Amino acid sequence: MRSAYAATSPSRKDYHKREAVVIQDSQSYLPLSKLLNDGDIILLLTPGVVPSTVPASPTIKTAPSDPFEPLGRALAKHHPWVRHVPYIPRNGITGTHVVHIRLATIVIFVISGPPSNGQLSQVALAEITRSVCENRPQIVVACCNVQQLGPLESSFPAIVQLPDYSPPQLEAAAESLFREPPKSLTTGPHVQNLILSPKAWSVEVWDGHRDVAAVYKLWCQCLPENFQLEHFMFQSLLQRDGYAMHYVVREPGTREILGFCATYTTYVDSGGERLIGSMAAILVQPAYRNRGVGLSLHNHALHQLTRPRGVCRLQLGSTFPRLFYGLPVDSPAEDWFRRRNWPIHPHSSEPGAGQEACDWFLRFEDWPATAGFTPSGLTFRPCEFSQFDMVLEMVEQESRRKDNVGWYDQYAKLANTLNIRDIVLGLEGDKIVATALTYVKKTGSPIAEDLPWAGTISDDVGGVTCICILDDQPYMAKRRDAVMIRLLDSCIRLLSEQGMRKLFIDAVKGGDEGFQALGFQKWARYREVWRDV
Repeated sequence: MRSAYAATSPSRKDYHKREAVVIQDSQSYLPLSKLLNDGDIILLLTPGVVPSTVPASPTIKTAPSDPFEPLGRALAKHHPWVRHVPYIPRNGITGTHVVHIRLATIVIFVISGPPSNGQLSQVALAEITRSVCENRPQIVVACCNVQQLGPLESSFPAIVQLPDYSPPQLEAAAESLFREPPKSLTTGPHVQNLILSPKAWSVEVWDGHRDVAAVYKLWCQCLPENFQLEHFMFQSLLQRDGYAMHYVVREPGTREILGFCATYTTYVDSGGERLIGSMAAILVQPAYRNRGVGLSLHNHALHQLTRPRGVCRLQLGSTFPRLFYGLPVDSPAEDWFRRRNWPIHPHSSEPGAGQEACDWFLRFEDWPATAGFTPSGLTFRPCEFSQFDMVLEMVEQESRRKDNVGWYDQYAKLANTLNIRDIVLGLEGDKIVATALTYVKKTGSPIAEDLPWAGTISDDVGGVTCICILDDQPYMAKRRDAVMIRLLDSCIRLLSEQGMRKLFIDAVKGGDEGFQALGFQKWARYREVWRDV
């Protein structure tokens, strides 16, 4: 398909200093002419920006309606089959763009600058485009200082930097894409470039039998001491038929595992129709970081998680089984995920936008003696078999109302087991108004199999999870704190009878002052990050 642009170029007069710089070409894409045959399409993807801010050149008396039109014209001078398609940052990469990408031989993605005023990152859209490109060469043209955009070199093999998107600079960019690079004074590639240059890596489904030892070694290498797991527990968390799908990147020559990504797909609630896709962890060998391994795993896993019918949400971390509840607070990867369009805005009140949730730890000796005061009209005791169906009904109702994903399944796993008595209830007469799940390591509890961290601290740590308090009525809302304290007191008493001396509660949102006043200490902090599909 021929370009709609004329093959003639503006005057060659250097009325602006041309400063297009090839920052990186790790895959030797340049000059583009060596990759193109007659009829091959160059797809030019450019952002929608305000055209009035762009100066015209002396040969173009008025600014074009699309400020990136001069780039398309300049490219057409070298190769006439150019298809120019704008993208709107707030709308993202649409199905129309995907169709154009798959018809193209080469994709040139233009970034006008860093995001502002709440805009989506154009870098994130470029990374989405890269995943759609598959093996097609993609060249990023950044019309700003690339340092403003973060470490692009770890994501894109070919980058051209311009000081702005005025017509002279865009014309210079086209010339740099088709100009022969200067010959090196040495007779071979720089060894440092061979070692450090980022690239797109091949991603494979992990082999649960062959790869578990290598991935376990990678886990121990990458994570701090408090997140270390016994080999058997690690293996059991990953090998979940029907729930888990994990991926690896291997060094092509030695087949050594360089990176690993764990993902799960689980039901949101009891309906059995809505699914949540969890990107539970991404691990990369330290020597191979900033070389595209993590990005290749991220993009591949994200694509696979959205394929099953019914997936309505994607999250960082996992519900159950639990590796991490979310992205650890102060993680060096926080900005990395934010630039990949994950909504990490800790000061926002929007759900899933990075609000903090904590795992809490308590020594029973620090629990205040006065905490056992029971609010009037309420009783607290272990669940009876006859009450189990009512518990499920209450948990289902509250989980849906408060968006507690996966909680119903945790309670439902106890059906027809002796572990039903691990549930602690708060009752107002015969009505269930509060529930909590307790669990202890090595008792056969399916809850302990999904939540490993209590058992990793020591053998005398019991866990409490999935606390539901029916507070939809004003009188119950006022008593919520008192109900919570009495419910925890009952859990402590039950766990003490089983020889436990410490308590672990996972993924609690808010209530810091209250928990600290009761003797709890923070064990881990996470950011709750998810987005709807």
